[in-house]
Amino acid sequence: MIRNAFVAASVLLVLTGCVSAPPLNFSVDGVQASTQKLDADLRATSVSYASPSEKTGDLPSYGEAVPQLWQSALQESLNRATVFDDDSSNKVNLLVKILELDVPAGGITMTTTSMARYQLVSRKTGKVLFEKDVAAIGEVPPGYAFSGLVRIKESINRAVQNNIRSFLTSLNSASLAR
Repeated sequence: MIRNAFVAASVLLVLTGCVSAPPLNFSVDGVQASTQKLDADLRATSVSYASPSEKTGDLPSYGEAVPQLWQSALQESLNRATVFDDDSSNKVNLLVKILELDVPAGGITMTTTSMARYQLVSRKTGKVLFEKDVAAIGEVPPGYAFSGLVRIKESINRAVQNNIRSFLTSLNSASLAR
């Protein structure tokens, strides 16, 4: 009986230890069409890391693909949210600075913190029409996977997804400065 339990636990440990790490995937599930349209036609979206003087926390030194993946997921979410008015004469760009992406070095529960500054900028005047700093966390409990690497990558995914989701929520109640 004890031997069977030990064998079953060993097999379970080996199987969960072989789970491959998920890819970085910031795509936000469940984005609904906005109930309010902004009087703005979004023309371009840009995501980049903040400069050393702008950052508010740690940024990964290995995350060259993060801004591009963040931008793709953000654009996909904005397309689904339909919050911008393509017929508006007010043309804007969305500029995003990743201020912090603090990835855990290890632990039981993996928690990644993200902070980004979102700015809607008039293409005509260069004036910032809307600015919002958005903070979000991604937390993955130990039961998610045995491998710490799997939990770390999933915590990064969740932190960025939650950040984008919070930004979309703020757009629903935004008014653009003129």
